[in-house]
Amino acid sequence: MSRFFAGFQPGDPPVSVRFGVGTRHDLTPELEALGVTRALILTTPEQADAGAALTQDMGAVAVGAFNGAAMHTPVTVTQEAMAVLSGCKADGIVAIGGGSTIGLAKALAYRSDLPQIVLPTTYAGSEATPVLGQTENGEKTTFASPKVQPEAIVYDPDLVASLPVGLTVTSALNAMAHAVEALYARDANPLSSALAMEGLRAFHGALPGVISDPEDRATREATQFGAWLCGTVLAQVGMSLHHKLCHTLGGSLGLPHADTHAILLPHAMAYNEPATPALAPVAGLFGSDTAAGGLWDFAQSLGAPLRLRDLGVTEADLDRVAEAAVAKPYPNPRDLTRAGIREMLQGALDGTRPNAGDHR
Repeated sequence: MSRFFAGFQPGDPPVSVRFGVGTRHDLTPELEALGVTRALILTTPEQADAGAALTQDMGAVAVGAFNGAAMHTPVTVTQEAMAVLSGCKADGIVAIGGGSTIGLAKALAYRSDLPQIVLPTTYAGSEATPVLGQTENGEKTTFASPKVQPEAIVYDPDLVASLPVGLTVTSALNAMAHAVEALYARDANPLSSALAMEGLRAFHGALPGVISDPEDRATREATQFGAWLCGTVLAQVGMSLHHKLCHTLGGSLGLPHADTHAILLPHAMAYNEPATPALAPVAGLFGSDTAAGGLWDFAQSLGAPLRLRDLGVTEADLDRVAEAAVAKPYPNPRDLTRAGIREMLQGALDGTRPNAGDHR
């Protein structure tokens, strides 16, 4: 078991990070440090059993539960959860789940200013960031605030040991997307680049072992460390084309968040790779001539989804997404053209192996 305190934002308090098998059974260090005596437990309908087990472990400290967290953090769901939070007079929030549950915890913390303890069950990495994405009227918006950064993160490898292999792969690629875009971010720095490469290296080294033996706690913990690294770097620098496209697709079409990241990532890399040398170390890590091709090969070897078409996306959807991607300017290493992005999305729709510089 290991514990450390991380804090990279000037003026923000450090975040407590604890790893270890069985850590979920005793949250006393985190509860006492934050002064939480009445906690609301959050999770999704699918993970209600995990929420119930956590409630039992916490005893009288758990004074309420809300099992309605949903993808893309709909504001309507947040409003329902706020009513439960107020009703049970909680003085802290404990979330057990993936990005949906942690997103809801952040949305509640933003509105209530209560402390959060989060126990991730995927590799999405949201727990390590002060970023909240929420959806209202079919549009997803994101913003950063110190109020949404969870104060304590508890990584228990038991919680990801039963994660289905398919979800393991897509969730990991979702996390790796943060690291990839951090490498070519306009505000990248030596620390963010080191965190990003170490996160990619952790997943590259441990994921094949997880796939061959999903219940191996040591490799699971290594991937959790990778998730923390990739999530942490997301809080350090701005994201670019890949995240813009994922948010547009996910928010407007209701696509599964991790699958969308997994499919789009190598194609977004191929679009940007000719315009930046920052991806060269990624090509080296994957032993490929290009970072985009190397990551696509790695994803394919893990059985990751490769085609947007399999998520129900149509060619007409791509026209709209390409238009939205260039509607508002944002930092990206390569100029954004509607034709180039539309061509790149076509490759993601069909699941073809991308090559750097393919697109106009």
